[in-house]
This record gives sequence, C-alpha cells and structure tokens, in this order.
Amino acid sequence: MTQADDPWAKWRQPAGSAVPAAEKAEPPVAEKSAPARARPAKAPERPVADKRPADEAAADLEVTAEVKTKPAGTLGVKAGLRSEAPGKRTPLRGGSPVRKPMTAAAPLERPAARPAKKAAPVVRSGPPPEGTRLSKVMSERGMCSRREADLWIERGWVFVNGEQVSELGSRIDPDARIEVSTEAKKDQAKAVTILLHKPIGYVSGQPEPGCIPAVTLITAENQVPQSGGPEFKPWMLRGLAPAGRLDVDSTGLLVLTSDGRVAKRLIGEDSDAEKEYLVRVSGEMIKGGLELLRHGLELDGKALKPAWVKQLNEDQLHFILKEGKKRQIRRMCELVGLKVVGLKRVRIGRIRLGDLPMGQWRFLRADEAF
Repeated sequence: MTQADDPWAKWRQPAGSAVPAAEKAEPPVAEKSAPARARPAKAPERPVADKRPADEAAADLEVTAEVKTKPAGTLGVKAGLRSEAPGKRTPLRGGSPVRKPMTAAAPLERPAARPAKKAAPVVRSGPPPEGTRLSKVMSERGMCSRREADLWIERGWVFVNGEQVSELGSRIDPDARIEVSTEAKKDQAKAVTILLHKPIGYVSGQPEPGCIPAVTLITAENQVPQSGGPEFKPWMLRGLAPAGRLDVDSTGLLVLTSDGRVAKRLIGEDSDAEKEYLVRVSGEMIKGGLELLRHGLELDGKALKPAWVKQLNEDQLHFILKEGKKRQIRRMCELVGLKVVGLKRVRIGRIRLGDLPMGQWRFLRADEAF
C-alpha cells in the first residue's frame, strides 16, 4: 500500500519529523570523504518516550493524531463522546454532581410592617328596636325556656299571629298571639323530670374531687316503679340537669329535668318556689339569733330574702327559703353561733320527698306540678 492509499501513513512517523524516515538515513560509508578507518555513524537514539515496542508507539500516535485532527469521512476513536456545554458537567458515575462554590447572597430586606388599622366604632343611628324578644315572651308565658325557644325558632316551629318566625332575635308585640308546631309539642313531650333522694357524698352538678355526680344514680335498677308511669330509657338522660343545688354533705330531694319550663319555675330569676329543710345543729345560738335567721342577715354583701325559721328543739331547726345561695343555711347558722351537722331537703314547691328511699328516684307524675 502506498502513502496515497493509506491516509494514516503520515501520522505513523516519529514525533517531530516532517519527512519519511528513509530520507533521513545516513549516506553509505563508501561514498563519504572521511579519514581512514572512520567509525560508522550511529543510528539516532529514540526518545525515552519511544523506547517501547513499535506497535504500542504506533497506537499512541494514532490516538494523539485523532484527537488533534480527524480525517473527513472517517470514524474516530472518540466519535461517540458528546461535548458538554460550558458550565454543565456530567456527574461521575456513582458520585454527586460537581457543584459550583456558593456565594453569600445579600440578605433580603423585608418591607416595613404597616400599622394595623383600628376598626372604626359602629355607630347605630335611629330609634332603638321596638317590641320584645320573642324568646323572652315565650319564656315569660311559661311555654318553654329561652334556650328551647331559640331552638324552636331556628327550626321554624314558632308562629306569631299566624306567620312563621325563623330568625333568632326577632322582636314582637308582647301581646301578640304565639303558637308552636306539632314538632315542638312532640319535642317537649320527650322532656322528663326526675325526683331523686340524694345521699351524702354525691354532688348535684359538676363533679368535685373525690365525689360522684348524682345523675349517675339515675338507672333502671334505682327507679321506683309507678302505675301508669313511663319506662326508663337511656336516651332520657340526654339534657338532664339539676334544677337547683344540694350540697355534697346534704341529703334529700333533688330535681333533675330536661324540661325548660320546670327549670325556669325552680331556678329562674323571678322564681319564688319554696324549699323546705330540716336542719340539725350544734352549739349555742346568740341572743336574738332566731330573729336574725328569719330576716336581717346578709351574705356576700347582699341582704337575704326573708325566711321562715322555727326551732323544733335544742338541736333541730326548720327552714323554708325562697332562694338558694351556695351553702346558704350553713353560712346563716354560723353567723348566729351554730354549726350544721345534718341537713335534709324535704320539699320543693308543692312536691314533697315523702317516703322515697335514699339513693332511689321516680318520675314526676302528670298530675304533679311544682
């Protein structure tokens, strides 16, 4: 093969040579004019990098030449490699991408907070609303409690002068005609009132440390059956709450009800239902103490309503009150030199405790009312 047929021929020459190796050979010794017995010329030494087998050196020259310049139309050794754009380095296999050194960014400046605008006071002009709240009128007429009235109004069960009223807070003429739907009557018929003989150690309302709420005694086992009375169902406990308090260390009649009318009658602001108690005391009453118990004492800076008080014997008093402040009888007795050692409530309104056993209960009958 000639040099013209082999495109790689010129790339197989030693490094730094521009002509073929045959042209650089020394002339024959016989043709030179040199002194006698002249030493033959030594062949030029190969550079250190070329002191290897000829095939390995040729291979290196081929690769080096291809990197510098590739003949047109031929496939190079690294033809499959793609050049990367500047700044986009391919991560090494099994390693993480090459990251550029981070430069500290300038801190962001937050805009100054705007002062909060104060809401302008709402000024209502015009005359005050006329009429009375519908729920208040219904409560005053004894139809239901205010809470029940709001619930019925919201459900659309209330009609004023034949028109349905379903907006809470509606005001009407106090003398307007008020009617309720059948649904409201059925809802009210589900309300129950229970009479319980509360033992000592049970609290009437929210439980106190070491005490048990009295409502836990309302079970089918503790019910005193009555002829024609309803049968106890667990759903009857829904909304059941005490109508009046009775101290944890007191016993007697406790009323629990889910009927708003009963609650209003017993503990409403204008309630005048009487509560009757038998009280056992110790100590010596101060002079004129009995008159002070009847009228003349005050608790928490407020004068008490007149009470009916009778001394049954040296250690027993009989009280009838028309109010029920917290621990009222005990605090009243302390003011006149006495200490209460036993207290039992025997009547609320027209309902008496009677012979109801302690720890047991019964329903308020249809023919009974406070």
